[in-house]
Amino acid sequence: MFHILVCEDDMNIQNLIFQFLQDAGYSVFSCTNGMEALNLMEHQHIDMLVTDVMMPDMDGFTLSRELREANIDIPILVITAKGTIDDKKTGFTSGADDYMVKPFDMDELVMRTEALLRRSKKASRTKLNIGTTKLDYDKYSVQVDGVYIELSQKEFQLLFFLLSNPGRIYTRMQIMDEIWGYDTESTPRTVDVHIHHLREKFADSKDFEILTAKGIGYKAVTK
Repeated sequence: MFHILVCEDDMNIQNLIFQFLQDAGYSVFSCTNGMEALNLMEHQHIDMLVTDVMMPDMDGFTLSRELREANIDIPILVITAKGTIDDKKTGFTSGADDYMVKPFDMDELVMRTEALLRRSKKASRTKLNIGTTKLDYDKYSVQVDGVYIELSQKEFQLLFFLLSNPGRIYTRMQIMDEIWGYDTESTPRTVDVHIHHLREKFADSKDFEILTAKGIGYKAVTK
């Protein structure tokens, strides 16, 4: 079970986020400022931080910066009423991975949390070996029997995503959220096009194939 820390000094918002994340199946901890967050993390493992910006003692941007300077690489989702481009730039440069402006939809917060944790888990696993097919996420490279196969960045990310969980069906929207992000202007048709390209490039693969789950989405299966 993932452990999420909610850092928010508005108790109504804190309790609301706490309840939604807990209902989504996460183990949730809470505090009201950055200093409390750092103190808690000294003795409690945390997989992800959801933090407000404007808080007493230590704000969310400073907290994010402190964690990154300490080489703590957990996902950080910043929530704030400050929504200008300069504010967002400050948030991302301080180490935030995602940014939501108040008021926000709680269901979207849960979805963004799920996506950030998936990406974090995927980032910790940078190499895949499926038979003679070898994928290296750090280099965005694929080799089959020692021969490199040229893929675009999105093609590689899509293939790595599907092969990381062989047999699991993903809807087009799940794939869009994972590879292109929630704010993309692309359509689910983009997924179909990239799947078609991957099937062409790996039509003779002895290791895997990408199957269509009719009316649902796609899955990769190993041979």
